[in-house]
Amino acid sequence: MSNESETPSSVSDPPQPEQSQAEDESKSVSKKAAKKEAAKLEKLRRRQEAALASSAASLSVEEDDLLAANYGDVPLPELQSKTPADVRSWTEVGSLNEALKDQYVLVRGRAQTIRPVSKNMAFVVVREKGFTLQCVVTATPDVVSRLMVKFVSGVNRESIVDVEGIVSVPKDPITGATQQVEIQVRKFYCVNKAVPNLPINIEDAARSDIEFEKAKQAGEQAVQVHQDTRLDNRVIDIRTPANQGIFRIQCQVGTVFRQFFLSEGFVEIHTPKLIAGSSEGGASVFKLDYKGQPACLAQSPQLHKQMAICGDFGRVFEIGPVFRAENSFTHRHLCEFTGLDVEMEIKNHYFEVMDIVDRLFVAMFDSLTKNCVKELEAVSRQYPFEPLKYLRKTLRLTFEEGVQMLKDAGVEVDPLGDLNTESERKLGKLVLEKYGTEFYILHRYPLAVRPFYTMPCYDNPAYSNSFDVFIRGEEIISGAQRVHVPELLAERAQACGIDVNTISTYIDSFRYGAPPHGGFGVGLERVVMLFCGLNNIRKTSLFPRDPNRIAP
Repeated sequence: MSNESETPSSVSDPPQPEQSQAEDESKSVSKKAAKKEAAKLEKLRRRQEAALASSAASLSVEEDDLLAANYGDVPLPELQSKTPADVRSWTEVGSLNEALKDQYVLVRGRAQTIRPVSKNMAFVVVREKGFTLQCVVTATPDVVSRLMVKFVSGVNRESIVDVEGIVSVPKDPITGATQQVEIQVRKFYCVNKAVPNLPINIEDAARSDIEFEKAKQAGEQAVQVHQDTRLDNRVIDIRTPANQGIFRIQCQVGTVFRQFFLSEGFVEIHTPKLIAGSSEGGASVFKLDYKGQPACLAQSPQLHKQMAICGDFGRVFEIGPVFRAENSFTHRHLCEFTGLDVEMEIKNHYFEVMDIVDRLFVAMFDSLTKNCVKELEAVSRQYPFEPLKYLRKTLRLTFEEGVQMLKDAGVEVDPLGDLNTESERKLGKLVLEKYGTEFYILHRYPLAVRPFYTMPCYDNPAYSNSFDVFIRGEEIISGAQRVHVPELLAERAQACGIDVNTISTYIDSFRYGAPPHGGFGVGLERVVMLFCGLNNIRKTSLFPRDPNRIAP
């Protein structure tokens, strides 16, 4: 059958020589182009087939990986607590040392850094409680597969991982980890994945100002994490070695405080934090509605710890939250902090309270220096500081002696007023130069600058039986003998602008017979801040609360 487009040859004009040659050339070019295009298509087809074959082979290898059980993501059902068939023995990162060489261990921590070297090797630094350990993943027949190396290399930083392997001791010191041993990894599991992009990196958050400046001068890029960014991402920030050290030191302070007072015959009490009226006076109180009644958060346990003395406990202490609604944007004030409070009967003189302070803090400083060596080193690496200078018998100066020292140095202060921050720091420097200590007690403060429950001096009512304690030129303690006579107490409260009706139960407790007594209060965060030479109290508050911050 003929195609409709064709014309019978008998009717067609005979081709001219030039036309025939052009058509032949055109057909030749067309055939070459078609052949070239076909070759391209064939090449592409072969590439696709090769890629598919490679993918299939890879999939086959993955499916057939005989070591697949030695690595991977741990499924949730495996992490849901159930009756254990066997109890695995765990080793803490911080306890790994050369004595464990060639032993098989199991550790859990965070994947701090992951550094793939090749398809056959990757390094992982695992961190636990501020200690770090280098783990080496090497592909070897029948032990570690390439796919395991690939899996490890793809784990997100800060993920929780379980690592099993053999402890080895490298020839050269390990600069990127605290522990000077390695784990030759045999098994590696991801227990919980962190997100790929963290709001702040641990390395950046752990960088000291000195390191940042050195990098800057060298023209290197280095991220400096500022305070607000740290506090906005506090959960990550407190993972740094310095922060791990700070809050373990803080724990030790609280432990020494509790153990010391228990050994001295004190009873630990817990006073209410919801009270009807101000416990310190002034406007710095958080007010709230208590079932239709006006109430506030306790500015201190002052009233109730004194009532406990009236209840014949003799000696009491408390560790608990304290709330101050001050609009203080200083480096040493918080709206909520942990108070360490003490109250005790006085037999002869309020110096008995100062004696307790002396013994307590010398014991505390000794304990921190002895038992927190690694923690203090971790803090000092990021926030360098000089060890605290203190005497075996704490220096005591009267307020008047302190004022005179300032005057001799050319600093004019009101002899019946309080010392401002600048004067306190100046006096601290003068005391250090003259007496060689950064820890001392200043007593017999002017009565006008003390709370209403402070006992006046017998020989001069312008002064009081009170004291402050200083570390590195900053006040950490206010203490005093208390007024235990109800009439004088009510008079002093009114003079300080306190509505006596709001503290009537407190004043009434002294009407039933009250022994002479005194005590003091100290802020836990401030003690740690000053002992470690830190520049801001927010560094020693786990989740700080100040006038601008109530989260996280």
